[in-house]
Amino acid sequence: MIEIERTSDGVAVVTLANGKVNALSRAMVAALRDAARQLTDDPPGAVVVTGGERIFAAGADISEFGGPDEAELITAEIHEALDALSAVPRLVIASVTGYALGGGCELALACDYRIAGARAVFGQPEILLGIIPGGGGTQRLARLVGPSRAKELCLTGRQVTAEQALRIGLADEVADDPHARAIELGSELAKGALTAQALCKRAIDVGLSLPLTDGLATEQRAFVDAFSTEDSQIGVASFLEHGPGKAQFTGH
Repeated sequence: MIEIERTSDGVAVVTLANGKVNALSRAMVAALRDAARQLTDDPPGAVVVTGGERIFAAGADISEFGGPDEAELITAEIHEALDALSAVPRLVIASVTGYALGGGCELALACDYRIAGARAVFGQPEILLGIIPGGGGTQRLARLVGPSRAKELCLTGRQVTAEQALRIGLADEVADDPHARAIELGSELAKGALTAQALCKRAIDVGLSLPLTDGLATEQRAFVDAFSTEDSQIGVASFLEHGPGKAQFTGH
């Protein structure tokens, strides 16, 4: 259900492969969780998450829905998987060419950066079933597009096109070939100071859940930690000798 391919440029491509619609069944969610943990234990230079050409991921498998007991299991498992993906210590890029609805949209939201194709469509249509997003949609969406827009999208179930998603901040880029662009960006990052990237990503993510003063303290600690890396020595020495942008980092 999940395929992982590591390119020669250091990018791990995670492909959703659960039939035509990539439904996020409980088995699929478990496979995604395991893949995320694998990428955390042995991180590449960057991660690209992609799905089908027409459907990135259509959301949770509705046939598995039942009452509150099933709902409690499903939401816990989805949160566990998407939190694991979000915690991978590298930039995680979603390459979305088709529909990303419900859990599929929440999967894209759990990534750090979203590149949409011209025909991509995003939405949280759970309200049309009489329920609400259960995989982080109410929280991650609000942090990206603001609470008012998140409420409008979640309470109406309205879907948005790629250009609309870009305009409101749900998508970060729209590209003719989002997969190629995602690989390009991931390859560029894979050449960088990977430990510093991990520290920076964590400082941003942790800081968002804290008051500003605590977030600034988090940044200070990460800044100090960055100076204990081999890459910091390489980067500073390279800048002093050759100027910016010439360092050849090791990732350590």
